[in-house]
Amino acid sequence: MNIGIVCYPTFGGSGVLATELGKALAQKGHQVHFITYQQPVRLNGFIPNIFYHEVQVPTYPLFDYPPYETALASTMVDVIKNNHLDLLHVHYAIPHASAAYMAKQILQKEGKNIPVITTLHGTDITLVGRDKTYAPVVAFSINQSDAITAVSQNLRDETFKIFPIEKEIEVIYNFVDVERFSRKPIDAFRKVIAPHGERILLHASNFRKIKRVQDVVKIFYNVQKEVPAKLLFVGDGPERSTAEDLARELGVCDEVRFVGKQEQMEDILAIADLFLLTSDYESFGLAALEAMASGVPVVSTNAGGLREINIDGVTGFMSNIGDVASMSRQALEIIRKDDVLQGFKQRAAIHAKQYDIHNIVPQYEALYSRFL
Repeated sequence: MNIGIVCYPTFGGSGVLATELGKALAQKGHQVHFITYQQPVRLNGFIPNIFYHEVQVPTYPLFDYPPYETALASTMVDVIKNNHLDLLHVHYAIPHASAAYMAKQILQKEGKNIPVITTLHGTDITLVGRDKTYAPVVAFSINQSDAITAVSQNLRDETFKIFPIEKEIEVIYNFVDVERFSRKPIDAFRKVIAPHGERILLHASNFRKIKRVQDVVKIFYNVQKEVPAKLLFVGDGPERSTAEDLARELGVCDEVRFVGKQEQMEDILAIADLFLLTSDYESFGLAALEAMASGVPVVSTNAGGLREINIDGVTGFMSNIGDVASMSRQALEIIRKDDVLQGFKQRAAIHAKQYDIHNIVPQYEALYSRFL
């Protein structure tokens, strides 16, 4: 198949999933064309069968805001015609689904039908998409898609609740390359972070308010009072400074490291003992799944789709949003004793296997085949 993938090229879950999906499809012999405004962060190195098309957005004095959606639709038309694409798979509804609809209409006038599959990822429905500025266009463009998928049952249900969707939404879960994340820890790396054998707690996100990164600092503050520990923050974003300020205020800044955005998460997760995810909402929780695939148990909120992947008492624990005291107790229960920690690590790794890339990618291939 000759597949076009439209996504955000950033560290967010939708861009990560789209990029990993494209790479997996290319390895299976399909030709994959990424269409976006810059090269996706996970698209590193040369990969046969993968092509990248940059969306150029000219700037003119007339425009206070360059019309990215129009440039994107025009680029889609150009790539589809010149590379004979079989279908478009757009990730994150805004503005990709509406731009794809525009491209589809242009091509139909020229006698070419291009199927469009839209995958919903979370905040494009539950946050941004609910804004009345965007909602009518979001609902319309989703309904005009030939097929709609969501990354969790929770997101599917939320979409039907929020928008007047007229078509079925298929659930195809996010996935992880289990083999890639099954790394042995690098002892020298671990000793740099935890020179005296401290437990290593980890949080990775885009540091938006919805991630509640201050709760992560509070949990760590409670934990390190009873068990020697270090905290790693991976990622960056608007709430980083608030987390740093709180760490200083609580007197734990020397035990906390902010390592910024990282592409090779598998090397960092390999040295971690516990993953903390304190979000107000997660449509799925791809970061948590990557942690489990690395054999790292998860203490999380019970928000959104997290209930579908983090099995309470098996792969970790869940608490209500903002219940720092409960999550602190749960974290200590997991990391206090070596045998308990190892049990959680093993169960987390086993559970992640059902979301392995080799189980999920064929579901997308089967979906594509229905429209060819």
